Amino acid sequence: MLKRLNHVAIVVPDIKEASKVYKTNFNANISEPKSYPEHGVTVVFIELENTKIELMEPYGEDSPIKKFLEKNPHGGMHHICMEVEDINKSLDSLNNNKVKILGTGKPVKGSHNKPILFLHPKEFCGTLIELEEE
Repeated sequence: MLKRLNHVAIVVPDIKEASKVYKTNFNANISEPKSYPEHGVTVVFIELENTKIELMEPYGEDSPIKKFLEKNPHGGMHHICMEVEDINKSLDSLNNNKVKILGTGKPVKGSHNKPILFLHPKEFCGTLIELEEE
């Protein structure tokens, strides 16, 4: 089912400062910040040869990553995103295996404008997994 690693997501308290750290220390290629009110985040992507790093900052009072940042005030790794060929086939398989899907339990559009799902970390060794259709 899994294809390739799409990105590793890191929650940060200040996306501009975090971007500066990656630009200054690694001369990284960093996208412009983009806010997704429907997901409660502002993100930038750091482009690598074989994957990306997503820096995420809470957007709005109802941001789902706000509690994460309260527990980890300096930020930290939030989730990994892996690509799948067909998100609906993957969802059917996961449902058959009784895997807990977060949110509505149905795919939604993610920051790459592709369907995504989040899988409960208790199901995957304590790691929040995002699946994105390739």
